[in-house]
Amino acid sequence: MRSSSQAIIFLMAAFLVLFLIAPASDAAVTCGDVAKKIGPCVDYLRSGSGAPPPPCCGGVKALAASATTTPDKQAACACLKTESKNLNIKPELAKALPGNCGVSLPYPISPNFDCTTIR
Repeated sequence: MRSSSQAIIFLMAAFLVLFLIAPASDAAVTCGDVAKKIGPCVDYLRSGSGAPPPPCCGGVKALAASATTTPDKQAACACLKTESKNLNIKPELAKALPGNCGVSLPYPISPNFDCTTIR
């Protein structure tokens, strides 16, 4: 009987630890994920013209597929917003990128968009 009580106490303690260390955010998409997916687009967004390169569009499509929940979309948007400020990209190329890759994003790639409005 004593060993089953100890096992229950151990399991309860383990669940408590897991609960306490669980991430506070509901978003599964990280800025690292976004940077990895959009990385092939950076040169194009800075100085490109015409159609985006296939690896870039592959990344945009992968981003759209991975950001399906509202928290994921808001997180991806916030990361893109920050990166668009830091990378000195051409706004017109960034705005057109999803459409040029055949993808619809619920937000523009822009340093001025309010990502909290995404639902």
